[in-house]
Amino acid sequence: MTGLPIAVVGASAAGLAAAEALRRFGWRGPLTLIGDEPHLPYDRPPLSKQLLHGAWEPEKLLLRTKDQLDPLDLDLRLGTRATGLDVATRTLTLDGGEQLACAGVIIATGVAARSLPGAEGIAGVHTLRTLDDALTLRGLLAGGGRRLVIVGNGVLGCEAAAVARELGHEVTLVGIEEIPMAAAVGPEVGALLAEEHRAHGVQLRTGAVDGFETAPADPSGTGGGQVTAVRLANGGTPASGGVAAGGGGGSRLPADLVLLAIGSRPAVEWLADPALDTTDGLRCDAYCAAAPGIYAAGDVARWDHPLHGRPLRFEHRMNATEQGMAAARNLLAELAAKAPASAETEDNTPAQERRPFAPVPYFWSDQYDLKIQAYGLTAGADRVETTVLDRAERRALALYGRDGSAIGVLAVGLPPRQVRALRAAIATPLRWEEARERIGAATAAG
Repeated sequence: MTGLPIAVVGASAAGLAAAEALRRFGWRGPLTLIGDEPHLPYDRPPLSKQLLHGAWEPEKLLLRTKDQLDPLDLDLRLGTRATGLDVATRTLTLDGGEQLACAGVIIATGVAARSLPGAEGIAGVHTLRTLDDALTLRGLLAGGGRRLVIVGNGVLGCEAAAVARELGHEVTLVGIEEIPMAAAVGPEVGALLAEEHRAHGVQLRTGAVDGFETAPADPSGTGGGQVTAVRLANGGTPASGGVAAGGGGGSRLPADLVLLAIGSRPAVEWLADPALDTTDGLRCDAYCAAAPGIYAAGDVARWDHPLHGRPLRFEHRMNATEQGMAAARNLLAELAAKAPASAETEDNTPAQERRPFAPVPYFWSDQYDLKIQAYGLTAGADRVETTVLDRAERRALALYGRDGSAIGVLAVGLPPRQVRALRAAIATPLRWEEARERIGAATAAG
């Protein structure tokens, strides 16, 4: 093989999907996959569920084994961080100073966990984003009987709370918003989830974190402190990251462990080239292109969704795979259109055309025995209609609208056949009343 490589930055689900799609769509040139973690690409959703619980071992999370990756003929750079990108020349800078000139680049660096001011260096305060994060926290939760305070009552915080309670720990779930996951699912479904967590013994608290209390981490009194409590502010306006402005006079939550589950930030700090817009992710067009020959996929990408008419960014597992494939296809189409004679594709591979990326977003969450599944957009809705089908069984259906159109639907505890029917009913934004009829027919048929 000769010529410049295509580089995929991010050995994630999106990055792996992009690399596999590049080969499948005919790229025969050098292909470099760069990942800042030392691990082979793995699946992230089980980190806060099966892996944290101990039901799965790390090997089960691998998306591909080393033997399965070998046919891709990758230049695999694990434990390597990209530190810069020159857009005009499509040249990556890697840690250590290596310069890698590329035919094209797909950026799939995902997101990083947010922390809180003052949390750094305190023993017992953790985030949960990587495999190493999850393994560390799993080891600390293995013994049972710990007092765990989870700061952040979104999806990650709720999933971790459910696992910790099943492992026998005392759990307090703290959120700035009173209702868990309200931003993602709306108030009625959020209230149903709150009931479920309370029924399993989770203490729900509302407030902004004012700071942490610590004790010496060892008897000599040297070294960093070990967390003993989380302080909540009494009043005060939450500042960035959920830390209260001012402080004092609030509640004290005893803690042996603290999990910060306060959201994430797109991993774009290494992209300093002014040709790129890195406001809330890497800004792309409808084809997932951020610049000529530069594409993005997965959690880091914010692109123009053709059906919804505005830039969107999804931190959902299904989107990562689908967008990785779309970015690969569109990058190859661009390269072939500009230099068909030198494009290193199979001679019998038909030329691809760039196509807008217009997925039906999908996410799921498992908490206790509940299965929550959603299609379309649920966040940012200006209208939510929730039907509690069976409160005792925690079964519910919610429809989400914006500007008079239905844009999303969510099911809790519905059978698979009905859930699959919901996707078809929301694949294209419909006027509210028409969507209500279709959703009603889909669930009645189940």
